[in-house]
Amino acid sequence: MHTMHNEEKILVNVTPNETRVAWVENGVLQEVWVERSNKRGLVGNIYIGKVDRVLPGMQAAFVDIGLERASFLHVSDIYQKALGCQDDCEDITKLLHQGQKIMVQVVKDPLGTKGARVTMQVTIPSRMLVYMPIEKMLGVSQKIDTAEERERLRDLVKQIPEFESSEGGYIVRTVAEGVEFHEMRADMIYLQRLWAGIQERALNLRKPSVVYEDLPLFLRILRDIPVERIEKIRVDSSETYQKMQQFVDQYVMELSDKLGHYQGDRPIFDLYNVEEEIQASLHKRVNLKSGGYLIIDQTEAMTTIDVNTGAFVGHKNLEETIYRTNLEATQAIARQLRLRNLGGIIILDFIDMEDKQHQKQVLAALEKELARDRVKTSISSISNLGLVEMTRKRTRESLERTLCEPCPVCSGRGSVKTSETVAYEIFREITRMARSFEADRYRVIAAESVVSRIMDEESSSVAELEAFLNKSIRFQAESTYSAEQYDVVMM
Repeated sequence: MHTMHNEEKILVNVTPNETRVAWVENGVLQEVWVERSNKRGLVGNIYIGKVDRVLPGMQAAFVDIGLERASFLHVSDIYQKALGCQDDCEDITKLLHQGQKIMVQVVKDPLGTKGARVTMQVTIPSRMLVYMPIEKMLGVSQKIDTAEERERLRDLVKQIPEFESSEGGYIVRTVAEGVEFHEMRADMIYLQRLWAGIQERALNLRKPSVVYEDLPLFLRILRDIPVERIEKIRVDSSETYQKMQQFVDQYVMELSDKLGHYQGDRPIFDLYNVEEEIQASLHKRVNLKSGGYLIIDQTEAMTTIDVNTGAFVGHKNLEETIYRTNLEATQAIARQLRLRNLGGIIILDFIDMEDKQHQKQVLAALEKELARDRVKTSISSISNLGLVEMTRKRTRESLERTLCEPCPVCSGRGSVKTSETVAYEIFREITRMARSFEADRYRVIAAESVVSRIMDEESSSVAELEAFLNKSIRFQAESTYSAEQYDVVMM
Protein backbone atom coordinates (compact mmCIF):
# COMPACT_ATOMS: atom_id res chain seq x y z
CA MET A 1 0.00 0.00 0.00
CA HIS A 2 2.63 2.56 1.05
CA THR A 3 4.60 3.75 -1.89
CA MET A 4 7.67 5.89 -1.50
CA HIS A 5 6.38 8.93 -3.37
CA ASN A 6 4.09 11.49 -1.82
CA GLU A 7 0.44 11.00 -2.48
CA GLU A 8 -1.12 14.42 -2.80
CA LYS A 9 -4.77 15.15 -3.30
CA ILE A 10 -6.97 18.21 -3.46
CA LEU A 11 -10.51 17.94 -2.12
CA VAL A 12 -13.03 20.64 -2.94
CA ASN A 13 -16.20 21.02 -0.89
CA VAL A 14 -18.81 23.40 -2.28
CA THR A 15 -21.97 24.77 -0.71
CA PRO A 16 -23.88 27.80 -2.01
CA ASN A 17 -22.25 30.16 0.51
CA GLU A 18 -18.84 28.69 0.93
CA THR A 19 -16.08 26.85 -0.90
CA ARG A 20 -13.49 24.93 1.09
CA VAL A 21 -10.39 23.36 -0.38
CA ALA A 22 -8.18 20.84 1.42
CA TRP A 23 -4.69 19.78 0.39
CA VAL A 24 -3.97 16.31 1.70
CA GLU A 25 -0.56 14.70 1.59
CA ASN A 26 -0.18 10.99 2.41
CA GLY A 27 -3.55 11.06 4.13
CA VAL A 28 -2.68 14.06 6.31
CA LEU A 29 -4.27 17.49 5.90
CA GLN A 30 -1.63 20.12 5.03
CA GLU A 31 -3.52 23.24 4.07
CA VAL A 32 -7.06 24.53 4.04
CA TRP A 33 -8.56 27.45 2.14
CA VAL A 34 -11.98 28.81 2.91
CA GLU A 35 -13.75 31.33 0.76
CA ARG A 36 -17.19 32.65 1.63
CA SER A 37 -19.19 34.14 -1.18
CA ASN A 38 -20.00 37.22 0.90
CA LYS A 39 -16.38 37.72 1.97
CA ARG A 40 -14.20 37.01 -1.04
CA GLY A 41 -10.65 38.20 -0.46
CA LEU A 42 -9.64 41.24 -2.48
CA VAL A 43 -5.96 40.47 -3.08
CA GLY A 44 -5.27 40.56 -6.80
CA ASN A 45 -8.37 42.58 -7.62
CA ILE A 46 -7.82 45.62 -9.83
CA TYR A 47 -9.75 48.82 -9.24
CA ILE A 48 -10.13 52.19 -10.80
CA GLY A 49 -9.75 54.48 -7.81
CA LYS A 50 -9.77 58.15 -6.99
CA VAL A 51 -7.04 59.78 -4.92
CA ASP A 52 -8.72 60.83 -1.71
CA ARG A 53 -5.91 62.44 0.26
CA VAL A 54 -2.18 62.80 -0.26
CA LEU A 55 -0.06 62.57 2.90
CA PRO A 56 3.35 64.15 2.22
CA GLY A 57 4.60 63.30 5.71
CA MET A 58 4.09 59.57 5.22
CA GLN A 59 4.80 59.72 1.49
CA ALA A 60 1.55 57.90 0.91
CA ALA A 61 -1.98 58.47 -0.30
CA PHE A 62 -5.43 57.22 0.54
CA VAL A 63 -7.26 56.03 -2.54
CA ASP A 64 -11.01 55.53 -2.69
CA ILE A 65 -11.66 52.25 -4.53
CA GLY A 66 -15.34 51.99 -3.66
CA LEU A 67 -14.90 49.98 -0.44
CA GLU A 68 -16.01 51.19 2.97
CA ARG A 69 -12.45 52.17 3.89
CA ALA A 70 -10.05 54.03 1.66
CA SER A 71 -7.06 51.98 0.55
CA PHE A 72 -3.44 52.86 1.32
CA LEU A 73 -0.88 53.52 -1.42
CA HIS A 74 2.79 54.10 -0.55
CA VAL A 75 5.09 56.15 -2.76
CA SER A 76 7.21 53.05 -3.46
CA ASP A 77 4.18 51.38 -5.07
CA ILE A 78 3.41 54.25 -7.41
CA TYR A 79 4.13 53.65 -11.03
CA GLN A 80 6.10 56.77 -11.79
CA LYS A 81 6.56 56.59 -15.54
CA ALA A 82 2.80 56.49 -16.03
CA LEU A 83 2.56 59.75 -14.13
CA GLY A 84 5.00 61.49 -16.42
CA CYS A 85 7.95 61.25 -14.10
CA GLN A 86 11.11 60.13 -15.87
CA ASP A 87 13.71 59.75 -13.17
CA ASP A 88 13.02 58.91 -9.57
CA CYS A 89 10.53 61.40 -8.18
CA GLU A 90 10.85 61.02 -4.45
CA ASP A 91 8.08 63.42 -3.62
CA ILE A 92 4.56 62.05 -3.66
CA THR A 93 2.98 65.50 -4.04
CA LYS A 94 4.60 65.78 -7.50
CA LEU A 95 3.09 62.45 -8.52
CA LEU A 96 -0.45 62.49 -7.23
CA HIS A 97 -3.14 65.04 -6.51
CA GLN A 98 -6.54 64.81 -4.93
CA GLY A 99 -9.32 63.64 -7.25
CA GLN A 100 -6.93 61.98 -9.70
CA LYS A 101 -8.16 58.75 -11.33
CA ILE A 102 -5.67 55.87 -11.09
CA MET A 103 -5.65 52.10 -11.57
CA VAL A 104 -4.54 50.13 -8.52
CA GLN A 105 -4.33 46.51 -7.41
CA VAL A 106 -4.87 45.17 -3.90
CA VAL A 107 -1.78 43.53 -2.40
CA LYS A 108 -3.11 43.09 1.14
CA ASP A 109 -6.68 42.50 2.26
CA PRO A 110 -8.24 44.97 4.69
CA LEU A 111 -7.45 43.44 8.10
CA GLY A 112 -9.07 44.61 11.31
CA THR A 113 -9.35 48.40 11.14
CA LYS A 114 -6.83 48.84 8.32
CA GLY A 115 -7.97 49.48 4.77
CA ALA A 116 -6.57 47.49 1.87
CA ARG A 117 -2.99 48.11 0.77
CA VAL A 118 -2.72 48.81 -2.96
CA THR A 119 -0.09 49.26 -5.63
CA MET A 120 -0.07 50.84 -9.09
CA GLN A 121 2.31 48.17 -10.37
CA VAL A 122 -0.49 45.97 -11.66
CA THR A 123 0.26 42.31 -12.38
CA ILE A 124 -2.03 39.59 -13.68
CA PRO A 125 -1.16 35.94 -13.25
CA SER A 126 -2.02 33.13 -15.59
CA ARG A 127 -0.85 29.58 -15.14
CA MET A 128 2.68 29.89 -16.55
CA LEU A 129 3.15 33.64 -16.62
CA VAL A 130 2.66 36.81 -14.71
CA TYR A 131 1.84 39.73 -16.98
CA MET A 132 3.07 43.21 -16.06
CA PRO A 133 1.21 45.51 -18.42
CA ILE A 134 3.18 48.63 -17.56
CA GLU A 135 6.76 47.49 -17.81
CA LYS A 136 8.46 45.92 -20.79
CA MET A 137 10.69 43.21 -19.33
CA LEU A 138 11.18 39.46 -19.22
CA GLY A 139 12.03 37.61 -16.03
CA VAL A 140 12.19 33.93 -15.12
CA SER A 141 11.45 32.55 -11.66
CA GLN A 142 14.66 31.78 -9.79
CA LYS A 143 12.97 28.74 -8.28
CA ILE A 144 13.39 26.91 -11.58
CA ASP A 145 16.33 24.70 -10.82
CA THR A 146 18.74 24.81 -13.69
CA ALA A 147 20.18 27.76 -15.56
CA GLU A 148 19.66 25.83 -18.83
CA GLU A 149 15.93 25.53 -18.25
CA ARG A 150 15.67 29.21 -17.30
CA GLU A 151 17.52 30.11 -20.50
CA ARG A 152 15.32 27.78 -22.59
CA LEU A 153 12.16 29.39 -21.22
CA ARG A 154 13.49 32.88 -21.83
CA ASP A 155 14.22 32.04 -25.49
CA LEU A 156 10.87 30.30 -25.84
CA VAL A 157 9.00 33.42 -24.72
CA LYS A 158 11.00 35.62 -27.08
CA GLN A 159 9.89 33.46 -30.02
CA ILE A 160 6.20 33.99 -29.33
CA PRO A 161 4.91 36.54 -31.89
CA GLU A 162 2.57 38.07 -29.29
CA PHE A 163 5.54 38.83 -27.03
CA GLU A 164 7.08 41.25 -29.51
CA SER A 165 3.86 43.09 -30.16
CA SER A 166 2.79 43.32 -26.53
CA GLU A 167 3.12 46.46 -24.44
CA GLY A 168 4.07 44.97 -21.13
CA GLY A 169 6.46 42.45 -19.69
CA TYR A 170 6.28 38.90 -18.36
CA ILE A 171 7.64 36.81 -15.56
CA VAL A 172 7.79 33.08 -16.18
CA ARG A 173 6.41 31.21 -13.16
CA THR A 174 7.95 28.15 -11.52
CA VAL A 175 5.17 25.88 -12.83
CA ALA A 176 6.33 26.60 -16.39
CA GLU A 177 9.25 24.20 -16.00
CA GLY A 178 9.32 21.88 -19.01
CA VAL A 179 6.45 23.50 -20.97
CA GLU A 180 6.33 23.80 -24.72
CA PHE A 181 5.83 26.71 -27.10
CA HIS A 182 2.08 26.30 -27.75
CA GLU A 183 1.12 26.14 -24.06
CA MET A 184 3.13 29.23 -23.28
CA ARG A 185 1.66 31.05 -26.24
CA ALA A 186 -1.90 30.13 -25.25
CA ASP A 187 -1.23 31.59 -21.81
CA MET A 188 0.09 34.80 -23.26
CA ILE A 189 -2.90 35.25 -25.55
CA TYR A 190 -5.22 34.64 -22.61
CA LEU A 191 -3.47 37.35 -20.58
CA GLN A 192 -3.56 39.88 -23.39
CA ARG A 193 -7.28 39.34 -23.96
CA LEU A 194 -7.86 39.71 -20.26
CA TRP A 195 -5.89 42.96 -20.13
CA ALA A 196 -7.68 44.41 -23.15
CA GLY A 197 -10.99 43.72 -21.39
CA ILE A 198 -9.78 45.40 -18.21
CA GLN A 199 -8.67 48.53 -20.04
CA GLU A 200 -11.96 48.77 -21.87
CA ARG A 201 -13.92 48.56 -18.60
CA ALA A 202 -11.61 51.10 -16.99
CA LEU A 203 -12.27 53.68 -19.70
CA ASN A 204 -16.01 53.61 -19.23
CA LEU A 205 -15.99 53.97 -15.45
CA ARG A 206 -17.09 57.20 -13.83
CA LYS A 207 -16.75 56.30 -10.16
CA PRO A 208 -14.31 54.10 -8.21
CA SER A 209 -15.02 50.42 -8.70
CA VAL A 210 -13.54 47.03 -9.46
CA VAL A 211 -12.43 46.27 -13.03
CA TYR A 212 -10.95 42.81 -12.50
CA GLU A 213 -11.49 40.20 -9.82
CA ASP A 214 -9.18 37.34 -9.15
CA LEU A 215 -10.60 33.91 -9.94
CA PRO A 216 -12.82 32.22 -7.37
CA LEU A 217 -11.04 29.79 -5.05
CA PHE A 218 -11.90 26.58 -6.94
CA LEU A 219 -10.34 27.95 -10.15
CA ARG A 220 -7.41 29.67 -8.44
CA ILE A 221 -6.39 26.30 -7.05
CA LEU A 222 -6.30 24.83 -10.55
CA ARG A 223 -4.24 27.74 -11.80
CA ASP A 224 -1.70 27.73 -8.97
CA ILE A 225 -1.10 24.17 -7.79
CA PRO A 226 2.05 22.40 -8.90
CA VAL A 227 0.37 20.03 -11.36
CA GLU A 228 2.98 17.29 -11.30
CA ARG A 229 2.67 16.84 -7.52
CA ILE A 230 -1.07 16.42 -7.39
CA GLU A 231 -2.52 13.12 -8.44
CA LYS A 232 -6.21 13.63 -7.75
CA ILE A 233 -8.62 16.52 -7.49
CA ARG A 234 -12.12 15.67 -6.29
CA VAL A 235 -15.11 18.04 -6.17
CA ASP A 236 -18.43 17.27 -4.53
CA SER A 237 -20.59 19.60 -6.64
CA SER A 238 -21.43 18.75 -10.23
CA GLU A 239 -21.94 22.40 -11.18
CA THR A 240 -18.52 23.41 -9.83
CA TYR A 241 -17.02 20.29 -11.39
CA GLN A 242 -18.28 21.47 -14.77
CA LYS A 243 -16.79 24.93 -14.32
CA MET A 244 -13.47 23.41 -13.25
CA GLN A 245 -13.56 21.03 -16.20
CA GLN A 246 -14.02 23.93 -18.62
CA PHE A 247 -11.14 25.83 -17.03
CA VAL A 248 -8.92 22.74 -17.19
CA ASP A 249 -9.76 22.14 -20.85
CA GLN A 250 -8.96 25.74 -21.66
CA TYR A 251 -5.88 26.40 -19.53
CA VAL A 252 -4.54 23.34 -17.69
CA MET A 253 -4.96 20.38 -20.03
CA GLU A 254 -2.56 18.22 -18.04
CA LEU A 255 -5.00 18.12 -15.12
CA SER A 256 -7.89 16.74 -17.15
CA ASP A 257 -7.41 13.11 -16.16
CA LYS A 258 -6.84 14.05 -12.51
CA LEU A 259 -10.03 15.99 -11.98
CA GLY A 260 -13.08 14.04 -10.88
CA HIS A 261 -16.57 14.53 -9.48
CA TYR A 262 -16.86 13.00 -6.01
CA GLN A 263 -20.16 11.19 -5.56
CA GLY A 264 -19.48 9.13 -2.44
CA ASP A 265 -22.01 8.82 0.37
CA ARG A 266 -19.76 10.26 3.05
CA PRO A 267 -19.18 14.03 2.96
CA ILE A 268 -15.94 14.66 1.09
CA PHE A 269 -14.30 16.31 4.10
CA ASP A 270 -14.89 13.24 6.23
CA LEU A 271 -12.31 11.47 4.10
CA TYR A 272 -8.86 11.72 5.68
CA ASN A 273 -10.45 13.32 8.77
CA VAL A 274 -10.32 16.73 7.14
CA GLU A 275 -13.35 18.03 9.03
CA GLU A 276 -11.94 16.90 12.39
CA GLU A 277 -8.56 18.40 11.60
CA ILE A 278 -10.15 21.77 10.80
CA GLN A 279 -11.99 21.70 14.13
CA ALA A 280 -8.79 20.69 15.92
CA SER A 281 -6.87 23.56 14.33
CA LEU A 282 -9.11 26.01 16.17
CA HIS A 283 -7.92 24.64 19.53
CA LYS A 284 -4.94 26.03 21.36
CA ARG A 285 -3.44 22.64 22.10
CA VAL A 286 -1.83 20.35 19.54
CA ASN A 287 -0.70 16.94 20.75
CA LEU A 288 2.59 15.48 19.53
CA LYS A 289 3.03 11.72 19.11
CA SER A 290 5.74 11.57 21.76
CA GLY A 291 3.38 12.79 24.47
CA GLY A 292 4.57 16.38 24.23
CA TYR A 293 2.27 19.13 22.98
CA LEU A 294 2.17 22.65 21.53
CA ILE A 295 0.13 25.56 22.85
CA ILE A 296 -0.69 28.08 20.11
CA ASP A 297 -1.90 31.54 21.10
CA GLN A 298 -2.94 34.02 18.45
CA THR A 299 -3.13 37.64 19.60
CA GLU A 300 -3.50 40.91 17.76
CA ALA A 301 0.24 41.60 17.79
CA MET A 302 1.74 38.16 17.28
CA THR A 303 1.35 34.43 17.61
CA THR A 304 3.20 32.44 20.26
CA ILE A 305 3.83 28.73 20.05
CA ASP A 306 4.98 27.00 23.21
CA VAL A 307 6.54 23.51 23.11
CA ASN A 308 6.00 21.28 26.18
CA THR A 309 7.20 17.77 27.02
CA GLY A 310 3.93 16.71 28.63
CA ALA A 311 3.95 14.01 31.29
CA PHE A 312 7.62 13.12 31.16
CA VAL A 313 8.02 9.35 31.30
CA GLY A 314 11.48 8.11 30.37
CA HIS A 315 14.12 8.61 33.08
CA LYS A 316 16.99 7.63 30.83
CA ASN A 317 18.01 10.91 29.46
CA LEU A 318 16.11 14.15 29.93
CA GLU A 319 18.20 16.14 27.43
CA GLU A 320 17.58 13.47 24.77
CA THR A 321 13.81 13.54 25.40
CA ILE A 322 13.77 17.32 25.19
CA TYR A 323 15.76 17.24 21.96
CA ARG A 324 13.42 14.67 20.39
CA THR A 325 10.33 16.58 21.47
CA ASN A 326 11.71 19.80 19.99
CA LEU A 327 12.59 18.01 16.73
CA GLU A 328 9.11 16.53 16.49
CA ALA A 329 7.68 19.97 17.27
CA THR A 330 9.42 21.57 14.26
CA GLN A 331 7.39 19.40 11.91
CA ALA A 332 4.15 20.06 13.78
CA ILE A 333 4.82 23.81 13.92
CA ALA A 334 5.47 24.11 10.19
CA ARG A 335 2.27 22.21 9.46
CA GLN A 336 0.19 24.25 11.93
CA LEU A 337 1.43 27.52 10.42
CA ARG A 338 0.20 26.39 7.03
CA LEU A 339 -2.99 24.84 8.33
CA ARG A 340 -4.02 27.82 10.45
CA ASN A 341 -2.50 30.24 7.97
CA LEU A 342 -0.75 32.17 10.69
CA GLY A 343 1.09 35.28 9.57
CA GLY A 344 3.04 38.21 10.95
CA ILE A 345 5.37 37.81 13.93
CA ILE A 346 5.56 34.34 15.43
CA ILE A 347 7.53 33.50 18.57
CA LEU A 348 8.47 29.85 19.09
CA ASP A 349 9.32 28.79 22.62
CA PHE A 350 11.17 25.50 22.37
CA ILE A 351 12.02 23.54 25.51
CA ASP A 352 15.41 24.74 26.75
CA MET A 353 18.33 22.75 25.36
CA GLU A 354 21.75 22.85 27.03
CA ASP A 355 23.52 21.26 24.10
CA LYS A 356 24.52 23.78 21.41
CA GLN A 357 24.63 21.00 18.82
CA HIS A 358 21.02 20.12 19.59
CA GLN A 359 20.01 23.76 19.23
CA LYS A 360 21.64 23.89 15.80
CA GLN A 361 19.92 20.71 14.67
CA VAL A 362 16.50 21.85 15.84
CA LEU A 363 16.92 25.14 13.94
CA ALA A 364 18.09 23.28 10.84
CA ALA A 365 15.08 20.95 11.08
CA LEU A 366 12.77 23.95 11.41
CA GLU A 367 14.32 25.57 8.33
CA LYS A 368 13.93 22.37 6.35
CA GLU A 369 10.24 22.02 7.31
CA LEU A 370 9.55 25.69 6.51
CA ALA A 371 11.26 25.43 3.13
CA ARG A 372 8.19 23.52 1.88
CA ASP A 373 5.95 26.42 2.81
CA ARG A 374 4.71 28.30 -0.24
CA VAL A 375 4.41 31.42 1.87
CA LYS A 376 7.63 33.32 2.56
CA THR A 377 9.06 32.84 6.05
CA SER A 378 12.20 34.01 7.81
CA ILE A 379 13.69 32.76 11.10
CA SER A 380 16.08 34.20 13.67
CA SER A 381 18.51 32.09 15.67
CA ILE A 382 17.68 30.87 19.18
CA SER A 383 17.84 33.78 21.65
CA ASN A 384 19.29 33.65 25.18
CA LEU A 385 15.84 32.85 26.45
CA GLY A 386 15.55 29.91 24.11
CA LEU A 387 13.08 31.68 21.82
CA VAL A 388 13.03 31.64 18.05
CA GLU A 389 11.50 34.67 16.40
CA MET A 390 10.12 34.22 12.93
CA THR A 391 7.87 35.98 10.48
CA ARG A 392 5.50 34.52 7.92
CA LYS A 393 4.11 36.72 5.20
CA ARG A 394 0.53 37.66 5.90
CA THR A 395 -1.70 37.66 2.85
CA ARG A 396 -5.14 36.63 3.99
CA GLU A 397 -6.87 36.20 7.34
CA SER A 398 -5.89 33.21 9.47
CA LEU A 399 -8.24 30.23 9.64
CA GLU A 400 -9.36 31.18 13.14
CA ARG A 401 -10.18 34.75 12.11
CA THR A 402 -12.09 33.42 9.12
CA LEU A 403 -14.13 30.88 11.08
CA CYS A 404 -14.43 32.48 14.51
CA GLU A 405 -15.22 35.79 16.16
CA PRO A 406 -14.12 37.13 19.57
CA CYS A 407 -16.05 35.63 22.47
CA PRO A 408 -18.94 37.96 23.39
CA VAL A 409 -18.59 37.08 27.07
CA CYS A 410 -14.87 37.75 27.56
CA SER A 411 -14.40 40.10 24.54
CA GLY A 412 -11.36 38.21 23.40
CA ARG A 413 -9.56 38.27 26.77
CA GLY A 414 -9.82 34.53 27.01
CA SER A 415 -11.01 34.60 30.62
CA VAL A 416 -14.05 35.82 32.57
CA LYS A 417 -14.37 37.47 35.97
CA THR A 418 -15.14 34.97 38.71
CA SER A 419 -18.59 35.05 40.30
CA GLU A 420 -16.89 36.33 43.46
CA THR A 421 -15.47 39.35 41.60
CA VAL A 422 -18.84 40.15 40.05
CA ALA A 423 -20.59 39.79 43.43
CA TYR A 424 -18.27 42.37 45.02
CA GLU A 425 -18.81 44.70 42.05
CA ILE A 426 -22.56 44.44 42.65
CA PHE A 427 -22.18 45.29 46.36
CA ARG A 428 -20.10 48.36 45.46
CA GLU A 429 -22.66 49.43 42.87
CA ILE A 430 -25.51 49.22 45.42
CA THR A 431 -23.51 51.25 47.95
CA ARG A 432 -22.75 53.87 45.30
CA MET A 433 -26.41 54.14 44.30
CA ALA A 434 -27.55 54.39 47.91
CA ARG A 435 -25.34 57.49 48.35
CA SER A 436 -26.79 59.25 45.34
CA PHE A 437 -30.42 58.23 45.21
CA GLU A 438 -33.27 57.60 47.59
CA ALA A 439 -34.77 54.13 47.19
CA ASP A 440 -36.52 51.71 49.53
CA ARG A 441 -35.26 48.50 48.07
CA TYR A 442 -33.01 47.14 45.37
CA ARG A 443 -33.39 44.33 42.93
CA VAL A 444 -30.30 42.77 41.40
CA ILE A 445 -30.52 40.77 38.18
CA ALA A 446 -27.45 38.68 37.41
CA ALA A 447 -26.22 35.39 36.01
CA GLU A 448 -27.17 32.23 37.84
CA SER A 449 -23.61 31.50 39.00
CA VAL A 450 -23.32 34.96 40.54
CA VAL A 451 -26.67 34.86 42.32
CA SER A 452 -26.01 31.44 43.81
CA ARG A 453 -22.60 32.65 45.02
CA ILE A 454 -24.27 35.67 46.68
CA MET A 455 -27.07 33.66 48.32
CA ASP A 456 -24.60 31.08 49.54
CA GLU A 457 -21.04 32.15 50.46
CA GLU A 458 -21.84 35.86 50.50
CA SER A 459 -25.19 35.72 52.38
CA SER A 460 -23.70 37.26 55.54
CA SER A 461 -22.25 40.15 53.47
CA VAL A 462 -25.72 40.79 52.07
CA ALA A 463 -27.22 40.88 55.56
CA GLU A 464 -24.55 43.37 56.66
CA LEU A 465 -25.14 45.55 53.63
CA GLU A 466 -28.89 45.56 54.19
CA ALA A 467 -28.39 46.56 57.83
CA PHE A 468 -25.86 49.24 56.90
CA LEU A 469 -28.10 50.82 54.23
CA ASN A 470 -31.32 50.01 56.02
CA LYS A 471 -32.74 48.80 52.70
CA SER A 472 -33.80 45.38 51.46
CA ILE A 473 -32.01 43.76 48.52
CA ARG A 474 -33.54 41.05 46.33
CA PHE A 475 -31.66 38.88 43.86
CA GLN A 476 -32.95 37.36 40.66
CA ALA A 477 -31.09 34.89 38.46
CA GLU A 478 -31.46 35.40 34.74
CA SER A 479 -30.41 32.57 32.44
CA THR A 480 -29.72 34.85 29.46
CA TYR A 481 -27.17 36.96 31.37
CA SER A 482 -23.52 36.18 30.78
CA ALA A 483 -21.14 35.75 33.72
CA GLU A 484 -20.14 39.41 33.89
CA GLN A 485 -23.54 40.99 33.18
CA TYR A 486 -25.77 42.40 35.91
CA ASP A 487 -28.31 45.15 36.54
CA VAL A 488 -29.16 46.87 39.81
CA VAL A 489 -32.67 48.31 39.84
CA MET A 490 -34.12 50.73 42.40
CA MET A 491 -37.68 50.01 43.48
